[in-house]
Amino acid sequence: MRHTISLLLSNEVGALTRVAGLFTARGYNIESLTVAPTENPELSRMTIATAGSEDVITQVVKQLKKLVDVVDVKDLTDDAHLERELMLLKCSAEGSMRDEIKRLADIFRANIVDVTSTSYVVELTGTARKIDGFIAAVGNDNIKELARSGVTSVARGEASLHL
Repeated sequence: MRHTISLLLSNEVGALTRVAGLFTARGYNIESLTVAPTENPELSRMTIATAGSEDVITQVVKQLKKLVDVVDVKDLTDDAHLERELMLLKCSAEGSMRDEIKRLADIFRANIVDVTSTSYVVELTGTARKIDGFIAAVGNDNIKELARSGVTSVARGEASLHL
């Protein structure tokens, strides 16, 4: 099962390496990883998407809590939370495909952020499922280049990571 783990960690050199090393040492795969500073410049927020059984994820969370740089950890999977991902997709846009890509962008509430005579660059934010749907609709033959940010997530309501 796919899990989304969110954590606060010290904004220090090597903190990301220590977290990634924990996954590597135990043979766990990181499907997606995002990290950026928070409103507190001394802390960064990291969101990790990974797959594993409940027992495996419970062990990962326990091990993460033991790392010196980690301030707080939460597996958001079973709680109400919001997930978003950013995608930039460069696709062929010639002839009838120009109108088709514009139509798909409207349907998926995406933005066309760059236009040339032969291509569009489309920006889309949403769940991984929404982004996967857009990619499928465009079709692999029309995709020239694709970049995805990875999942970022926060808990809904009063729940939050904290010091």
